[in-house]
Amino acid sequence: MEEGDRGRLVGRLVEVVGSVVTAHPLRVAVDGPPAAGKTTLADEVAAVLRAQGRDVIRATVDDFLFPRARRYRRGRYSAGGCYFDAHDRAALCRVLLGPLGPGGDRRFQRAVYDGEADAPLSSPVMTAAADAVLLFDGVFLLRPELVDRWDLRVFVSVPFERTVGRARIRAAAAVGSVDGAAGAAGAAEIERSWRERYIPSQQLYFADAHPVDRADVVVYNDDLRRPAWEVRSR
Repeated sequence: MEEGDRGRLVGRLVEVVGSVVTAHPLRVAVDGPPAAGKTTLADEVAAVLRAQGRDVIRATVDDFLFPRARRYRRGRYSAGGCYFDAHDRAALCRVLLGPLGPGGDRRFQRAVYDGEADAPLSSPVMTAAADAVLLFDGVFLLRPELVDRWDLRVFVSVPFERTVGRARIRAAAAVGSVDGAAGAAGAAEIERSWRERYIPSQQLYFADAHPVDRADVVVYNDDLRRPAWEVRSR
């Protein structure tokens, strides 16, 4: 187990990325519960790799959603719906992970769906450099259907209870300060979504996929300023 500040963690992850040699672009999963800090960590690693001259592709599972009607067909707060119905894994493999993997032509798309507009998205087809790095963040990335599609697997671990508080803070920052009934309603909605949908869906995922056991690197991100991490032998 290693410990340190954010800079040491990011530097260590950059070292690990550099140590993995493939004959195709390197596909890195940055997995973990909602509000664990996956996107921030992937962005930090991407910035260092780019400064070193590495071609980096940043993408997220949030751009591989199914339409809202399908995501919520079991109910807005369904944990099973979150785990089984939210993400278009076939499209992810078809347009991104497959082209960047063994035998792929390196012609990829980084997104297929606009979640805010709830509409398909036609992102441009691009060609990756042979030594490019895909840093892909999101939930449920080490599930059985996807786990073998990654060349490096990072799991960002945070206690589920802590993610609830982070979700409240993130929501408040996104919309600004909200007072009175509106603020209380928003907090109640976040609480219910986490308690009934997001945390139970992660519990389903842990039971089904055992993601921590499958990870090459586990980042313990309880304290954002002083994380700990474990790099496992490959």
